[in-house]
Amino acid sequence: MAASPTHQTLSVLVENRFGVLARVSGLFARRGFNIISLAVAPTDDERFSRINIVIDVEETSVEQITKQLFKLVNVVKITELHPSEAVERELLMATVAARPEQRGAVIELVGVFEGRIVDVGGAYLTVMLAGEPDKLDDFEDLMRPYGIAELQRTGRVALPKLDRSAPPRLHAQGKAS
Repeated sequence: MAASPTHQTLSVLVENRFGVLARVSGLFARRGFNIISLAVAPTDDERFSRINIVIDVEETSVEQITKQLFKLVNVVKITELHPSEAVERELLMATVAARPEQRGAVIELVGVFEGRIVDVGGAYLTVMLAGEPDKLDDFEDLMRPYGIAELQRTGRVALPKLDRSAPPRLHAQGKAS
């Protein structure tokens, strides 16, 4: 039996207005809630932005956070995304030491993890990798012995997993059966 996850992602749809992110992050600060990860971007509808907030469920009650968030005027919808019910991804960029005798090994690891080299210097490589947070953690651990000069991660973005049931079959006239 798998251990229960210690985090959960809240996907918060908010009106795309000045100060909304400050109010959301201020709520977390005032209540002493810790944010593991925070990612914000506009949606396909310019009136709204989506804030993905990853919280530690052992430290904070999801129910308590959602109640507090709904009190904020510009919050439109909150979706709780349990890790087993969501597709989560993150972007990592790192500048890694790659002396000539190590460069081949670093390049090989970047390839194994389906990353890309985005900049090359005399003694360093800057790499980019996107994927599940655990994959990025593993990559980061493997790069540490080479020497990480700089590291930046975006924070998790997530959407609910899609329904895997078969779509209705279409007849020749294009109507569902």
